[in-house]
Amino acid sequence: MPQELELRYGANPHQKPARVFMPEGELPFVVRNGRPGYINLLDALNSWQLVRELSEALGLPAAASFKHVSPAGAAVAVPLSPVEQSSCFADGLTLSPLATAYVRARGADRMSSFGDWAALSEPCDRATAEFLRREVSDGVIAPGYEPEALEVLSAKRGGSYCVLEIDPAYRPQPEETRQVFGVSLQQQRNEAAIGPELFDNVVTARNELSADAVRDLLVATITLKYTQSNSVCLAHNGQVTGNGAGQQSRVHCTRLAADKSDLWFLRQHPAVQSLQFRRGVSRADRNNAIDLFFVDDLTPAEQAMWEESFDVVPTRLSPEERRAWLDRVEGVALSSDAFFPFRDSIDRASRSGVRYVAQPGGSLRDEDVVAACNEYDMAMAITGLRLFHH
Repeated sequence: MPQELELRYGANPHQKPARVFMPEGELPFVVRNGRPGYINLLDALNSWQLVRELSEALGLPAAASFKHVSPAGAAVAVPLSPVEQSSCFADGLTLSPLATAYVRARGADRMSSFGDWAALSEPCDRATAEFLRREVSDGVIAPGYEPEALEVLSAKRGGSYCVLEIDPAYRPQPEETRQVFGVSLQQQRNEAAIGPELFDNVVTARNELSADAVRDLLVATITLKYTQSNSVCLAHNGQVTGNGAGQQSRVHCTRLAADKSDLWFLRQHPAVQSLQFRRGVSRADRNNAIDLFFVDDLTPAEQAMWEESFDVVPTRLSPEERRAWLDRVEGVALSSDAFFPFRDSIDRASRSGVRYVAQPGGSLRDEDVVAACNEYDMAMAITGLRLFHH
């Protein structure tokens, strides 16, 4: 492995020259195809840590879909129902466990995952490569590639698709250093262990966490560890359903994550499953059309674009029909990277099927937050672990 690589450019095309290097020793990855950029590597190295930690915590293949140094989605290999597989635009495909994890990771927020960086906890197999081949994606990182999978990926994007192979045995130094405006900052690396015991301190009247709840809290919490703060994450059935990243207000994180989670479940509504798209409409345009399906006040241009997507223009779901469908959602897990300063996030989460909550605690209004959880019959664990990531 080399000690240094020249990059195409830095965060923007005018930021040249750019490179990645190790002060001592070799880089922990090799480029198997393509040429990575600066942001590619930020996504790759963060996403690899996430999927490695998810897989170690849950003993399942894990995958992530990263955009701009935050996960748009992350998941472990929980089998997909036919409706979930259709909602992820993977209907009719034969999926391996690893492919299932990536389909889940990408599928919950397909708008944000457009042009993503993919991360895989296991060596990439043919099934996962075939799914990646048809999606708009910038690159992938994995601890290895089956020969057929590497052949498929190396042909993607006219041969320019970026494929990185990480050394799974690599462990960084315990301290990390970054430079901002010519000033160096150093800190102990965030090596906080996140396991089921993190959720032992349940402080609400509802005090039982099912095995599925613990799994989903782990998915949400480990995802937060690699999400730009402030952040709140919702998870269900082994996958992120909504990640609210990089907001200055805690409740705005929650609203963003919950809105995305609502859309994931609304995509499974029979009215969406039966949409008849016009022949030739791309998956990206289908994603846009499905999002617009739930918007009541379209502009004339949006309305025209939406109508042009279908053979038969569908009747929109009313707000009451959407609410009735979301009221059926149950058992969603929510994790927050810092405490809730007010109960407003719990009030918003209650409308998105949240039943399980994990947060560090330590607010002056912790009692108000506990009371709100009790009102909605939620179980909340106080972890004592803040997970800011910048």
